[in-house]
Amino acid sequence: MIRFITILILVCVGRMGSADTLQTASRPVQVIQMVGGLDTPWAVGILPDGSFLVTERDGELLHVRNGKSERVSGAPKVATSGQGGLLDITVARDFVRSREVFLTFSKPQGSGAGTALAVARLSENGKRLTNLRVIFEAAPGGSGGRHFGSRVAEARDGTLFVTIGDRGDGPSAQDRSNHMGSVIRIARNGSVPPDNPFVGQPGIRPEIWSYGHRNPQGAGLDARGRLWASEHGAKGGDEVNRIREGANFGWPVISYGTHYSGQKIGEGTTKAGMEQPELYWDPSIAPSGLLVYSGKLWPQWRGDIFVGSLKFDYIARLAGSPLREVEQIKGWETERVRDIVEAPDGSIWFISVGQGAVYRMTPG
Repeated sequence: MIRFITILILVCVGRMGSADTLQTASRPVQVIQMVGGLDTPWAVGILPDGSFLVTERDGELLHVRNGKSERVSGAPKVATSGQGGLLDITVARDFVRSREVFLTFSKPQGSGAGTALAVARLSENGKRLTNLRVIFEAAPGGSGGRHFGSRVAEARDGTLFVTIGDRGDGPSAQDRSNHMGSVIRIARNGSVPPDNPFVGQPGIRPEIWSYGHRNPQGAGLDARGRLWASEHGAKGGDEVNRIREGANFGWPVISYGTHYSGQKIGEGTTKAGMEQPELYWDPSIAPSGLLVYSGKLWPQWRGDIFVGSLKFDYIARLAGSPLREVEQIKGWETERVRDIVEAPDGSIWFISVGQGAVYRMTPG
């Protein structure tokens, strides 16, 4: 059923009128609700004309223009068990020419499901997807409903990075004969780039770019084109990593967290040949969504990393070397932040699962 949702511009007490104001370490910011009434929203993609797309985990794709939301037909069929469903969306950099968008989702695989990536063309009126085709599908192996990962980022050279969780099977993240617990890199047509690190090595999936990940739910590129990812640990040990070609990020051999039972994970926190995180959280914040900011509207934030917290309801700003959490941007709007992206104008948009809404943040 087509749904129309009127834009609400809220003050702190929830009345129509002006934007809410949140205080940050440097200056106030204004937060405006761009759309509400969403059902488990997962990702937002901003289009060149100022309208935007939102995924809902149950499989709905919505197009929002001038405060009104309309269902987009033609989205892929998804497996909605547990954490699965319609997940990330990324608007192609050449959208003005191609009108293509990339979607990640949990694809049914017999009795289970796997992380998949599809590309499709959005119609001129924004009402339907056409020429939908799956260009990557994780090798079957996950039967549960956990840890799909599922962010997609388009690199400068046009290749696509997709984050894939371990599907609740920790040892699989060290087994490169499957895709679980990895970041994969493919060309836009789904082929394997010949310069991927494991191409031609027997028994290793050639799409793998890095491995040893638990459940990376945030990914973004910095100004130098380097990929960063945020990933869920177990009890403690949430991480932010700079993803390196061919690198092993250690899960479940090393971790700064523990099992939920309190038992030790693996062999400790370090091991030769395994990467250390740029930052880790203990206790866990449940990080989802990651943005490396350009500095367009807030020059003082240039190069800073923003990560949403699902557990503690804030946006973390990370900066410095070594990387550290320098502030928490928090208000009633930041309840369970699932995604965070930068718009072409430099504003910061984020999804609040708790509020069922998309918000836009600008200087106060």
